[in-house]
Amino acid sequence: MTHEVAVVPGDGIGREVVPAAVDVLDAADASIEFVHAEAGDATKAERGEALPEETRKTVADADATLFGAAGETAADVILPLRSVVGSYANVRPVRAYPGTDALAPETDLVFIRENTEGVYSGIESEITAGVRTLTRVVTDEASEAIADFGFAYAERNGYDRVTVAHKANVMTATDGLFLDAVERVSQRRGAAYDAELMDALAMELVMNSEAYGVVVCPNLAGDVLSDLAAGLVGGLGMLPSANIGDENALFEPVHGTAPDIAGDGVANPAATMLSAALLLEYLGHHAEANQVREAVEGVLADGPRTPDLGGTASTGQIRDAVVGRLP
Repeated sequence: MTHEVAVVPGDGIGREVVPAAVDVLDAADASIEFVHAEAGDATKAERGEALPEETRKTVADADATLFGAAGETAADVILPLRSVVGSYANVRPVRAYPGTDALAPETDLVFIRENTEGVYSGIESEITAGVRTLTRVVTDEASEAIADFGFAYAERNGYDRVTVAHKANVMTATDGLFLDAVERVSQRRGAAYDAELMDALAMELVMNSEAYGVVVCPNLAGDVLSDLAAGLVGGLGMLPSANIGDENALFEPVHGTAPDIAGDGVANPAATMLSAALLLEYLGHHAEANQVREAVEGVLADGPRTPDLGGTASTGQIRDAVVGRLP
């Protein structure tokens, strides 16, 4: 079966690392047909809007999307794109990869972040001059969905420990509802978990990251804690991510546009290639996903390496090295 994948490079180094990842997907021979679309700063400058309607349609009609990065227009691009694919779960694996200078080299955990509500619901108002409010939205439906996704992900990928981050000691109504939903799903699935206050969990992740597996989080907590954990494995530049919906999904590296090196041809494409491996997995191409992941990790371990990892290789040389390791 052939799958259609939308390719949206965006801005900055997205225009370098996404084509490299597409070449890797092509070499993996996973029966993928690519359709290309544009979004981001350059698109807005040229067309007056950062996310044209035809790009939305291309992404909506595809089976999955590989996205690069957006610059100043990021809020006008990535949040709407996540909405287009109906994403309710953000998946961010945080691993210490070979060839990287990791503070916690034993780290291997995955954040499952609720992707639709919480304080990111966009409900802000000004009551009077100098007084503004933000409404936090938490629902049973979204909380149960992310809990179910998290438990299923842990079971499917062999993680023994599921931890739920919360702040129900302060946000008793909203995070209390979140915890109640998690408990219902846990009982239904017969799945064990432990719950930790998100601030205490931040400390524990720094001190004992190797003790954790899957971490299920409300929206803001997932955003903050996953970035904190990234610092344990060498920073955001090595991390892939997935935004999963019921019938569509979007995959992107966690790093941004890196304007300081954009156009120099030395951007590290590893995070985008690892995002492409998650895309393959989502489409059911598990063998090819593992092959891409192993090829990327092999190049990280043995070289060549881009300047951010202490080497001198170009983006194209990394692409060629990864493709050369595929069966």
